[in-house]
Amino acid sequence: MMSATGQKMRVLIVDDSRSNLALFSNIVKGLQCIAVPFVDPRLALVDATTHAADMVITDYVMPGLNGMELIDRLRALPGYADVPMVMMSSCEESAVLYKALDMGVTDFLRKPIDAIEVKARLRNLLKLREAQSRLQHRVTWLDEEVRRATRKLAAREEEIILRLCRAAESRDGDTGAHIQRMASYCRLIGEALDLGEAQCQTLTLAAPMHDIGKIAVSDAILLKPGKLTSEERAMMELHTLYGFQILSGSDSDLIKCAADIAATHHERWDGTGYPARSREDEIPLFGRIAAVADVFDALTSERPYKKAWSPEDAMAYLKACSGQQFDPQCVNAFASRWQAALGIYHAKNDSFAISPASQSLRTPEIVEEAQLRA
Repeated sequence: MMSATGQKMRVLIVDDSRSNLALFSNIVKGLQCIAVPFVDPRLALVDATTHAADMVITDYVMPGLNGMELIDRLRALPGYADVPMVMMSSCEESAVLYKALDMGVTDFLRKPIDAIEVKARLRNLLKLREAQSRLQHRVTWLDEEVRRATRKLAAREEEIILRLCRAAESRDGDTGAHIQRMASYCRLIGEALDLGEAQCQTLTLAAPMHDIGKIAVSDAILLKPGKLTSEERAMMELHTLYGFQILSGSDSDLIKCAADIAATHHERWDGTGYPARSREDEIPLFGRIAAVADVFDALTSERPYKKAWSPEDAMAYLKACSGQQFDPQCVNAFASRWQAALGIYHAKNDSFAISPASQSLRTPEIVEEAQLRA
């Protein structure tokens, strides 16, 4: 008989009588299985820990370990919960039989045995084990197929997100690298907050969609090189609501997180942000994280209306606004990963020079403009 992997089934036989071992070995071999005989039950137990068995046949009375003790220990081993266990004994007491069955014995053979009967009973148990093995193999295969399909769906979802972000980038060429850096900074903050890999991955994939609502903002405002008027600012601020409208209503947890980030990354810890003037923990955590990462990259990036700040100046600004504009916990988390943040900053800016901001370029108006048009 064959297992689901196409190999002969392996039967462990344990008896302190060599004549019984020989008898059962011949029966097992006649069933086209591999017989593995042991006189010492302790050695059989050691073998079972390193080699899987498809059936165990054991005597009851043996030195060292009796049959019940051996089966009890075997059942505790990984992979042996459903392996057929057969015990043989010359004992006529029903109490022994009941205890054996209660301890996990699948079948009970009384000595002296009838070879023809034993062969038939073992064949039936092995067929059951074969079917069980094939079913488990099928379940394992199906699990892998589900995982493979899930990975494909996740990859497709990520591709859709990437293409959606590229569509937004095409409207505002200056910010193409911004979403990549911003997402990387978000991951650093998430890791420092011990969010776990699954949440950090979701955050990293959702963060690039924070400004997707700018697709609905006119070019005249989006690409204006100079300072925005109050009316233009009001129109630009609507990108948070546009982004939420684009992303809301999805069954995807990732898109739901992206919708939250799009709607709340301009909210402020003190409740003076927009669009809902939410405050503190009313703002989703991912939105609070995105706010820190977004502003840091906006300040350290050059724009037609401003020079780039140095990373040190930008971090000083984050710390100065901690507890007012930003969640203090998120700012502290970002600061704790400072060297990694500098690595991301320099990796993206090796191709052009960025000068430290002069005091005149760090006015509240310039800062506000940079944050709005990140």
